[in-house]
Amino acid sequence: MPILPNGWRGKHTLLLDRDAGSLFFLGEIFVDVSLPVDPHPEQDGAHCGQCARCVGACPTGAIVAPYRVDARRCISYLTIELHGSIPEELRPLIGNRVYGCDDCQLVCPWNKFAQAAPVADFDVRHGLDRATLVELFAWSAQDFDTRMQGSAIRRIGHERWLRNIAVAMGNALRACGLDAGERKAINRRSFGSTRGRSVRASARACEVGARTRGTDMKPFDAVIDAPLPAFCASATSRTDAESVNAR
Repeated sequence: MPILPNGWRGKHTLLLDRDAGSLFFLGEIFVDVSLPVDPHPEQDGAHCGQCARCVGACPTGAIVAPYRVDARRCISYLTIELHGSIPEELRPLIGNRVYGCDDCQLVCPWNKFAQAAPVADFDVRHGLDRATLVELFAWSAQDFDTRMQGSAIRRIGHERWLRNIAVAMGNALRACGLDAGERKAINRRSFGSTRGRSVRASARACEVGARTRGTDMKPFDAVIDAPLPAFCASATSRTDAESVNAR
């Protein structure tokens, strides 16, 4: 039978514990004896009060109401579980997240009590806390398979890995102020064997063109070379866990 900590379900639907917030693993112990059932389980939102930070923090509005999540809009579902294309209308909301999303947990006040795991197996691997989108997009299937050994990320496979990074780079180009035609031109030029160099060179060409027209843009490198969010870097050791299209 499952043995749960003394906790309650938060408005993001995740289990919360007073001492660990929502950042802990769930497990099961199988025994052949009867165990007493807690006669007074915590009610949903027992210690959330009026707080609804998690609801407002969701980038895609997947938390449609307290204690209700539309999984089809959840970035963790879209980047990890979904096979095939990510719906176009949701791509801009994903930002540069390439494996899951913890925004609803990061804003939860209860997670200030969470402690970093002392086990080395949960440390960031292969410099993912410093990696850029361009660098990761240049990984071959062999690179991905080798570097993600023992990681929860490995189960999405190289194809979905590229899909997610392509969406993130498309969002970076959009943030630079490029119009749809310019982004499409970059997409056509960015999927050869020299993906990283091609993306960078094409984007810089478009950036120069935009500046010539007097368009106010963020520097391309500041967006596409930005390190991945911390939650993605740590996801290499967490179990939270079609072709590329970067439109």
